[in-house]
Amino acid sequence: MILLQKKIEEFFAAGAAAADNPDAMAAFLELREALEAGAVRAAEPDAGSPTGWRVNAWVKQGILLGFRLGHLAGEDVNRAAARSESADGSFDVAWDPAADPAADVAAESGHRAHARVQDRSALSEYFYGEQKGWAGKKAAREPGRAGGFPFIDKHTYPVRRFTAEQGIRIVPGGSSVRAGAYLARGVVAMPPMYVNAGAYVDEGTMIDSHALVGSCAQIGKRVHLSAAAQVGGVLEPVNASPVILEDDVLVGGNCGIYEGTIVRRRAVLAAGTILTRGTPVYDVVRGEVLRADGEKPLIIPEDAVVVPGARAVTKGKAEEWGLSVYTPVIVKYRDEKTDLSAALEDLLR
Repeated sequence: MILLQKKIEEFFAAGAAAADNPDAMAAFLELREALEAGAVRAAEPDAGSPTGWRVNAWVKQGILLGFRLGHLAGEDVNRAAARSESADGSFDVAWDPAADPAADVAAESGHRAHARVQDRSALSEYFYGEQKGWAGKKAAREPGRAGGFPFIDKHTYPVRRFTAEQGIRIVPGGSSVRAGAYLARGVVAMPPMYVNAGAYVDEGTMIDSHALVGSCAQIGKRVHLSAAAQVGGVLEPVNASPVILEDDVLVGGNCGIYEGTIVRRRAVLAAGTILTRGTPVYDVVRGEVLRADGEKPLIIPEDAVVVPGARAVTKGKAEEWGLSVYTPVIVKYRDEKTDLSAALEDLLR
């Protein structure tokens, strides 16, 4: 990965000059494949780091590079070409007219039904040249459609497709996983939910209805994101820590975890809990107030049970009027009773 890292850093630093460079596209496609395979991550565990995690800024640079290289296209155009790499390093590029309502436009522009390209650079030129020529015509005529819903996005970030052999349940009903996201075996996605590029979702995690996993968010094993839970994403600044939920975290409905917050393993966030960099967390068990500080993000301790609370405002008119502001409160640490209430997660999986 060292060579790929150097390429990404070089093309990212080139700015707009990399926009039409096939080598830049080849490097991005290699990174995207690695992200989808879970081989690289925007952040990864690091025992030597004060937070226990290391941010891989070059990966986030590569994700941003993909947006810079992409052009707008309908989703039907994005999925018209299926790529498979052969043992000799070449690629088969097959266009499936049956799966693509843009068939007539493709034929008009002389698009080949099948082609072989010799390496990643040639693959990039193929996408830039032949596909781009008719993609623009199609997008101008009709938006892309996926499952009957029209949308248009950068062609470098189409919707991911999965097979039963991957062991990932994508229940029908409007869910989307963007290219560049990793979902491990045993992940369950209940509709509608969304996973953005660069996110990493580990084994056995459940993403419930209306939940969001933002760009570069890191989700551990056996996590439950309940209905309407929001895990914020972060791409810039590239050295900023993404939101991280470690193994066996339970996130209640309508929770929001943002701005690089780290939730340690086995913690429980009760429904409606909001965690941000600027929100202090009051630990009434240990008598501490937890805050983000400088480079250190807000960190929720292992086994903590956090609920939405309030604290009185003791200044000015707010005191006179008896106002209070929201604050998350750690009311206990996980015990056998909490584990029994969480046992339903196994049944759901």
